[in-house]
This record gives sequence, C-alpha cells and structure tokens, in this order.
Amino acid sequence: VELNTIASSFAGLASSVAKLHGFLTRRFDTGLEDFLEGNERAVMGTAAASGENVSSSRGVPQSLAMIRLPAAMAVAYDRYCARFNIAADNDDAADAAIEPVILFVVQPNETNTVDQRLLEFALWDNHEIPVVRLSLGEIYSRVVLDEGSGRLIIQNESNNDGGVQEVAVVYFRAGYAPTDYPSGYNTEDGSGIEWLARERLERGCAAKCPNLGYHLAGTKKVQQELARRGAVEQFFEDDEPDVAAQIRTAFAGLYSLGADANEDDMEAVKDVLFNDAKGQYVLKPQREGGGYNYYGDNLANKLKENCTITVDDDGNKDVTLSPDLSEFILMERLFPPQQRAILLRNGQVEGTGMSISELGCFGAIVTSGDGEVVHNEYAGFLLRTKFSGVDEGGVASGFATLSSPYLC
Repeated sequence: VELNTIASSFAGLASSVAKLHGFLTRRFDTGLEDFLEGNERAVMGTAAASGENVSSSRGVPQSLAMIRLPAAMAVAYDRYCARFNIAADNDDAADAAIEPVILFVVQPNETNTVDQRLLEFALWDNHEIPVVRLSLGEIYSRVVLDEGSGRLIIQNESNNDGGVQEVAVVYFRAGYAPTDYPSGYNTEDGSGIEWLARERLERGCAAKCPNLGYHLAGTKKVQQELARRGAVEQFFEDDEPDVAAQIRTAFAGLYSLGADANEDDMEAVKDVLFNDAKGQYVLKPQREGGGYNYYGDNLANKLKENCTITVDDDGNKDVTLSPDLSEFILMERLFPPQQRAILLRNGQVEGTGMSISELGCFGAIVTSGDGEVVHNEYAGFLLRTKFSGVDEGGVASGFATLSSPYLC
C-alpha cells in the first residue's frame, strides 16, 4: 500500500504504547472481556464465535523497534569505523581524539522530540553510540566535508577536551518536506543553505538513512510505477513467478495521472468522473506527513478542474489530463474493519466510537556501497487508529492516535 523510506517516526512511542496496552489488557482482563470480544467478532466474524484459529499468544505483542532499529544503525556505524580504522574506545593517541557519532537531522523547534530521544537513548544504552542532533541550517554552519576523504567533521562551538566528532551515520528525521528548505533551492549564489547542507551530507562517506536514492524510492510516484504489472517481476528469477504474484496481492490499486498514464489509469479517472466512485479512491501528492490528500467531493472537484472532457458523436467520453495532475497519483481506497475504541489526546479522552486502524511494519536494511545486503530484518510495528469518519491518518498532524494490535 505504501512504503516510507525517510523519517519513519513513532518507533519509540509506539513501543511504549504497546507495553502500556499489554499491561492494561492483562491487569484488567475481566473488565475488558466484552470490549475485546466485540472487536474480535468485528474483525474475525464467525471464526471468533466458533473459536477457530485461536492463538496461543493472545494479547498485545511486544514491538522490537527499540531493539532492532538501533541494532541496524550500530551495524552501519561499526562498518564505517572499521573502514576508517576509528573507534570511540580506541587507545591510540591519534585516533582517540576522534569520536564517531550518529547525526540526527531534525527540524528546528521539533515537536516530536520524545520519540526521537527514545531512539537516541537506546543507541547509547545498547551500543554506547553517541548522537548529535542538528538542523539542516546548523549542518550548513557546523559540518565540514573533507573533499579528499569524504569524511564529515562537526565543528563544535565549545569542545573542552579537544576531540573531534566525525559523522559515521546520518539519520534523517527532516528533509522530506518543502518547509525543511526555507532558504530555497538556489545553490549557485549560496542562498539555499539547507539544500547545500543536504548536498554536503550526500557527498560525504557517512552511511545515510536514507541516501537520496532510497528517499526518492519512497515517493508516491515510484511506488505507483512499482505497482505496474511487470515491475516487481524483474526482481525475481524466471522460475519464481509465484513470488511476484503473491507480493502483488498485497498492493492497492495505484494509478498515474501524468503523461505516462495508460488505459488502466484512465479507467480509474473515468470511474471517479462518470461513475460517482469518488469514495473509492484517494488523490495523493508527492508529500509526507499527512493532511495533503484529497477525498470524496474534494477529490472529484480536483479532477474536474484539471481534466478536459470531450464527447464524440456516439456519446463516448474521452478525458485529457492537465499537466498539473502529474504531481499526484490516484490510489484505491482501503476500508478496514471497524472496531470500537476510546481515543485519548493530550491526556484527555477525545471520544469513543467506531474506529479504523492502519498497521505499519518497520524494516531495517543495511547495504554496502555496491549494493550487497549486509543486514536485513523485521524491526517492530506501528498501529495508528482514528475514528471511522476521519479521512486523513497522520498522528503528528492530529488526525490519528497511536495504538497497538491485539492478537486473537
């Protein structure tokens, strides 16, 4: 349905919420029995009533995000240190002054600091890896690229011990939105300082999470292209056609609105315009963070405003897409089972009612410069829940809340 490759947040907070929900469902199991059984029937139907497929591990599972995400960063960190023969605990006098760090690229006045700090604390507690937090503007002023070696050095404003901090891994929690580049994109006159900082990081030898290629791979347009028939198949051998087919069953319908739109894409557009199917689709721009999608009447109106409709003598309708639509994709809308929930925000009960949820799974992959996979594993989960009448689904943008899966 969707792949996020930059600033995938809430691993820390979601893990804490899962622990809370696990405690509550065990501690107050008798009082919650009717509530949980009602939701179980909503999801599993007759199988819940008959007791079929009852799991021996009922309840809220543990998320491994705060173990496996730091572990993956540690793999990249250790490989960098080995490459340049440096280490935080090196006894050699020359190298002991070099402190390799992980650089968290954050937004100025960050509002999601707690979630990020949990990952920072886990990196130190589990691996004794230090973290430095800087915005793109601060990186432009304080991070220097050694053009000869590609090493990124942080110029500390006050460093009493005389040591040097070197960036081994860059972890982006910013840089995905136009608002992260307030100085603009003019790099020739030096005014676009955030963009220049991003370029400096990309040119450096430090491992990036993600590098620019992985960042672009997570855009809606690339995902839409990967959903076309034949795209996934190219990554498997000729004797593995069933694997690609199985993967494709998990895809939602994704349709281009650009110059490359094919017959299937145009049929989806016509479905909205002529068959009143506006409720079956979502119009998505190349943005992250929530709050930018078009639903229902807004979706239909956006298409009508940017499409030219012609009718031939036989009454057949044809549609020409405006170039302005090329920044969007059209996606099939999913309708998860509804369950009763009590949602809290800022310590207050926001309300109770029917809700829907979206499950995301974290994955951690580390590759070498030539593409060799050196680390690849599942790394925990994130569940977002919102009231069923709400279209958007972002947590930070205020549309949804963090929740936890309950295994039946």
